[in-house]
Amino acid sequence: MRVGGRAVPALLYACLLGLAWAQQPAQGNDPEAQVLALIDAGRFRDAESAIAQAQARPGIPSDQRDRLGFQRERMRRILLDFTLDRAALEAGVRKQIPDLTDAEFGRWLAAGLFEARTIDDRTLYFKRAPSNLFRLSAEALGRRDPKLPPITDGPMETLNPHQRAIRDAALEQGRTSVRPLRVRMTQTLTVDADAVPAGETVRAWIPYPRAIPGQQQDIRAIDSQPAQRSIAPESALQRTAFLQQPAVAGKPTTFSVSYELTIFGRHHAIDQDRVVAATITPDLQPFVQERAPHVVFTDAMRAYSRKVVGGETNPYRIAQKLFAAVDTIPWAGALEYSTIGNISDYALHAGHADCGQQTLLLITLLRLNGIPARWQSGMVFSDSAYDNIHDWGQLYLSPYGWVPMDVTTGRLSADKGTGDDPSMEWFYLGGLDNWRIAFNDDWSRDFVPAKRHFRSDTVDSQRGEVEWDGGNLYYDQWDYSFQWRLLPLDANDKRTAVAVKDNQ
Repeated sequence: MRVGGRAVPALLYACLLGLAWAQQPAQGNDPEAQVLALIDAGRFRDAESAIAQAQARPGIPSDQRDRLGFQRERMRRILLDFTLDRAALEAGVRKQIPDLTDAEFGRWLAAGLFEARTIDDRTLYFKRAPSNLFRLSAEALGRRDPKLPPITDGPMETLNPHQRAIRDAALEQGRTSVRPLRVRMTQTLTVDADAVPAGETVRAWIPYPRAIPGQQQDIRAIDSQPAQRSIAPESALQRTAFLQQPAVAGKPTTFSVSYELTIFGRHHAIDQDRVVAATITPDLQPFVQERAPHVVFTDAMRAYSRKVVGGETNPYRIAQKLFAAVDTIPWAGALEYSTIGNISDYALHAGHADCGQQTLLLITLLRLNGIPARWQSGMVFSDSAYDNIHDWGQLYLSPYGWVPMDVTTGRLSADKGTGDDPSMEWFYLGGLDNWRIAFNDDWSRDFVPAKRHFRSDTVDSQRGEVEWDGGNLYYDQWDYSFQWRLLPLDANDKRTAVAVKDNQ
């Protein structure tokens, strides 16, 4: 990453964001700690004054100036997330419950079901709090206008024939990667007209998959807009396709990249009695360690782990307990990750979490218990028009090695009346469907080529990133989309080919 034209090593990335100190009190004359404490207290005007004073000091190191500058940007982003006063919040709920009573609204407000922050003596509510209510309260969901479209989950979040077919094929063939799909994917990023002055060069990074043997492979670039592109090497753990073109007055600036790849369903038939504690080699060591600011073994995290794990010593059964516990956290629309000081701690305490927050919490808990765990993220889709961005991960179980985990899709309810194997409940602890493409095998890693300005998402990379010489373009200035179709498998592949289907 680059800030002010200077390259910043990945190991300093979290420090650059200024979030690693978010859990620490202000100390002495440390201007960064003071600014963080003021922001955490909701004193944004005072934080802005402190930033200006600190940046005006003679001889201030340039990296500290940049870290303080990000805190100014972070406050701006927080205010883009927290846009509702109480009246607007109530109006948002009333759109879905037309006959909402004052008593109902007051009860849900008192229960803390609407995420809020007090900023400069104003209580502001998260812009997605009205819709999140129906994810967090069965009572509210029961009161929702039945004429509205139902609130639905992704197609893989309930046990279905696709998951069963992956499990059955894996057991029949004695393989852990089965039922390949060949997919052509097009990802598009569209910058708003006049977001960048005409003639200025707009630079875009669109997430792009790495080859992962047995999961996704045979990746082939097909096309892009503009035609000239630079695809990061396979070694980039947050891989992207880089494109650039000049802005034209009055017209959106559109970037796209198309590619094909083969995706496999995954299933490991794990015998929990065979699982033993892994020998932590140098290769595994990073995956049992803390990694501030988002994977930290806080006192609260340790206490929660003890409560969930109890006296269990078998690594797989520990993983099951932790997976089940995190899976009980309700899903809700999330704050932008760049605004959160410690994501795993946030997921532990907020009362809700999205997929990346749940995954970082589970990674933290597994590592705390000596079980190697790491990150994956990208997008999910289906044989219909459904698509979404999504995060999941992997854990290391000896003697099986690295196996998938998706705690947000979570435990599946096996129907014994249909003869389901009860082990299908744990399909996503050791298995994956093949309706997903991984773009990232880690979080907060450098792009190739590096950005010059702060990223919009300082943790994940799923929607893309855009900038010009004048600065970063945030999410309110552009949009993204996915389009895909299934292709026949190569004629040399003896497995059953899939029919062509287009979601457009």
